Amino acid sequence: MGERRPLPPQTYRRLVIKVGSAVLSGPAGRQQQLAIAAQIAGLRREGREVVLVSSGAMAMGLGKLGLTERPRTMPGKQAVAAVGQPTLMYWWEQAFGWYDLKVAQILLTAEDLAHRHRYLSARQTLETLLEWGIVPIINENDTVMVDEIKFGDNDQLSALIATLVGADLLILLSDIEALYEADPRTHPTAQPIHFVERVNAQVLQMAGDDPNRVGTGGMKSKLLAAEKAQAAGIPTLLLPGTRPQSIAEALRGEPIGTLFAGGNRRYSGRKLWLYQLPKPQGEIVVDAGAALALRQGGASLLPAGILEVRGQFGVGEAVRCLDERGHLIGVGLVHYSAAELRRIQRRKTQDIEAILGYKNTDEAIHRDYFALASELEAR
Repeated sequence: MGERRPLPPQTYRRLVIKVGSAVLSGPAGRQQQLAIAAQIAGLRREGREVVLVSSGAMAMGLGKLGLTERPRTMPGKQAVAAVGQPTLMYWWEQAFGWYDLKVAQILLTAEDLAHRHRYLSARQTLETLLEWGIVPIINENDTVMVDEIKFGDNDQLSALIATLVGADLLILLSDIEALYEADPRTHPTAQPIHFVERVNAQVLQMAGDDPNRVGTGGMKSKLLAAEKAQAAGIPTLLLPGTRPQSIAEALRGEPIGTLFAGGNRRYSGRKLWLYQLPKPQGEIVVDAGAALALRQGGASLLPAGILEVRGQFGVGEAVRCLDERGHLIGVGLVHYSAAELRRIQRRKTQDIEAILGYKNTDEAIHRDYFALASELEAR
């Protein structure tokens, strides 16, 4: 951590930019939205492609309904988001219209990205929109996605989208100007950290989330998004969204915000998708021998190593694998359903057909369909 180490701006051909609710809310929200559209238009003139992930539906819904605080019930929150979403898109369409740019709305849920075929379909749609010169604007589908409203996963969504489209850079525009060495609200002399080599436990301890913020994604959410992007080798810039030229200034290498290095890409293709799955469908607890074989031997998971099967899932769905202490080992696609695995757990592979009456494979999860967790997730 320390001084900014700028990368050549010309390497950033495709960008994913996430805008937080706090940037778009309040009396200056509309002007800030126009300023962001102007910055993106400038990036487009430079030959760059941009995918925008925009929060703000909830904040705009509150304003449209004349409410001063969020409803306490989940259906109420979802209804407010539904009211605000058309306004959010209308204002974006108007803002980009000043620069003769067309926009497209895409609403996603974590479940969409958890299914491989839907994941690939979303990627094809985004690729087509970018090829046509259209700015895709993505938001979590708040009206049906409970977790997004409660936990503010648009930061995480932006990291997943960056991976999905093979972005060269992820930019998080927020009312949080940078990562500080301590919470500047309680430590006025705290200094900003302009460069982070790797998001680890020490870095996560610097996060100080504010429960009174307009948006729901605090600093920890942004650090976790940067960690997800790092797994794909994508650098992340955390910038002040209220500063009119923050993106251009950062790309010039000026000491603004925080740059999280992209690092070495740990996974690609199917394994990268597995690693970043937002919502695995269940959990499998394995014994010490199986845990060691998965972590160090690159082995497949056999039914004999399974101690417990949690949740309900079908063949081909993603599950989390845990050791006996509850630590995450990784995520994989199962060759048997939860009900089938419960019948064959702790049994040898030669017994599978006698128990089930058939045998798909010897493995519960094949090593080609398994991605190990990072040290951060497994701690």
